[in-house]
Amino acid sequence: MTQIMKVIGIGDDGQASLLPLYRTWIDECELLVGGERHLAFFPEHAGEKRVLKGGLTAMVEELRTETRKTVILASGDPLFYGIGSLLSKKLNVEIYPHLSSIQLAFAKMGEAWQDATLASVHGRSIKGLAQRIDGKDKVALLTDLENSPSAIARYLLSFQMTEYDAFVAENLGSAEEKAGWYSLEEMADGVFSDLNVVILKKRRSSPVWPFGIADEEFSQRKPDKGLITKKEVRILSIAQLQLHTKSIVWDIGTCTGSVAIEAARIAREGAVYGVEKNADDLENCRQNMAKFRTDLTVINARAPKGLDEFPDPDAVFIGGSGGELRELLNICCTRLRTGGRIVVNAATIETLYEATQAFAAEGFETSVTLAQLSRSKPILSLTRFEALNPIYIITAWAKQEEEQGGDSK
Repeated sequence: MTQIMKVIGIGDDGQASLLPLYRTWIDECELLVGGERHLAFFPEHAGEKRVLKGGLTAMVEELRTETRKTVILASGDPLFYGIGSLLSKKLNVEIYPHLSSIQLAFAKMGEAWQDATLASVHGRSIKGLAQRIDGKDKVALLTDLENSPSAIARYLLSFQMTEYDAFVAENLGSAEEKAGWYSLEEMADGVFSDLNVVILKKRRSSPVWPFGIADEEFSQRKPDKGLITKKEVRILSIAQLQLHTKSIVWDIGTCTGSVAIEAARIAREGAVYGVEKNADDLENCRQNMAKFRTDLTVINARAPKGLDEFPDPDAVFIGGSGGELRELLNICCTRLRTGGRIVVNAATIETLYEATQAFAAEGFETSVTLAQLSRSKPILSLTRFEALNPIYIITAWAKQEEEQGGDSK
């Protein structure tokens, strides 16, 4: 019969961080599993020691049939961005956590942490971090060798997030423990231990961008500033996309990035991908990304080229197709995730007809909103209205979603 394995959290001070009972369990176990650093804390252990690194899945498969008394060592709290979650799903384990590095760092900092935003760039891409943490008062980050404190500082500075100061806690619990405050500029030039935690604290006010950013706030191609999805149409189109916090979004013909940027500020835990054929427009998009603190993936290509590099979307916005609409919609419909939506903005009845026919051929339902909008404009001491170009907002979704009770409006 398979033994109940014990997963024990351990600190950087090794055996000194463990309760006497935990040390007894480790002494008595026949198989001790852990990282090289953890196993080095027990040089006199009499049983087998097995290094846990790289292929965790393969190790789990080996442990499935293990009948000996087994202890698995993990850093801090195994259930906080650790191996505990996977092990508890795959094996018969009991978990005994140590203090997490986040708890220890906030203790050194002398501040409460129940109101902090917790995130990890340990073994993960830093991509998208800007929109995930923008506006948060207190952010705790788990780091790694690539996403070091200095790399994080340079990343934040590229998005002008200078309202933050940083508290870096290194080698927590060990004899080499060190902690202190840094400006982002100081942290960008600093050298830090491999084992560290970064806590960002907002010390100064930050810009606030509510949904529906004014058109003039975006960098645009000059002198013709018309190549932007106008605020009112942008709001209506994004509403039709029905985004959630983890949405994967495609913006095809992203231009200034206005739709992609607003979408990224909604789908903060997801990702937004844009494709734009005009290099100058794409440069404006990158400037807008920095200003509005949205870390998008944008490429210079004429869609549908480049779409094969993107993951399957939950939502697709098409603001311009460059004449390849039928092929483009086929790809979007084929790759759209279950329950997803496609929204096309069309300025002409020809494009409206082509899009609705293409969606029908793909087995998609459509609804169309004709947005005929005007904005007030002063004329001497009076006010008149100036019309914006009429836009057809075409929303499409797979027919079977409606048949299964999905929203068709």
